[in-house]
Amino acid sequence: MAAFNGVNHLALVTRDMDMTIRYWRDLLGLRLVAGLGNERFRHYFFELSETDMVAFFEWPGVEPLPLKDHGVPIKGPLAFDHVSFGVDSEDDLWELKEKIEAAGFWVSEVIDHGFIHSIYTFDPNDIPIEFSFNVPGVDVRRHPRMKDKAPCPAALEGSEPQPGKWPSVEQKTSPEDRLVFPGEGSVLAENEEETA
Repeated sequence: MAAFNGVNHLALVTRDMDMTIRYWRDLLGLRLVAGLGNERFRHYFFELSETDMVAFFEWPGVEPLPLKDHGVPIKGPLAFDHVSFGVDSEDDLWELKEKIEAAGFWVSEVIDHGFIHSIYTFDPNDIPIEFSFNVPGVDVRRHPRMKDKAPCPAALEGSEPQPGKWPSVEQKTSPEDRLVFPGEGSVLAENEEETA
């Protein structure tokens, strides 16, 4: 089974990269670590942690999302509700709440979800964001808990991956057949001397 090490990057969309940089870098404090672009797009990456980034595409003609409350069901096409970013301490959660409010953005009260304390807000692109602090002593990763009164059948099978639910790999790709093709981000691997 593949070993995951976090969210390499969550790719979101903006209509205004300057506004997005001001919010994510200057207000929230995330480092801007990479940027790609040409006449068709920009794609910038912000460091969230040692293993996680949040990225934004800037495309001409993008319109802001209609406001949708976090976790409130709607009908119609939808692929995304909100994203929650973890913080190290309760103090970090309060610091973010105060900074975001001081910048003129709406922020919810601190909500106790039992295993996390959270605040909810929207970035300048109307993307619904939650910031969460893990409650000490309640670790659902270490001790999974199913409290759904009517869980779906797959959930009743437990928290661990269930073997035999998908076809097995019949033929592995040999090392000599593992081809990697260049993408837009290949320029980020170039040395500064090569691009001067």
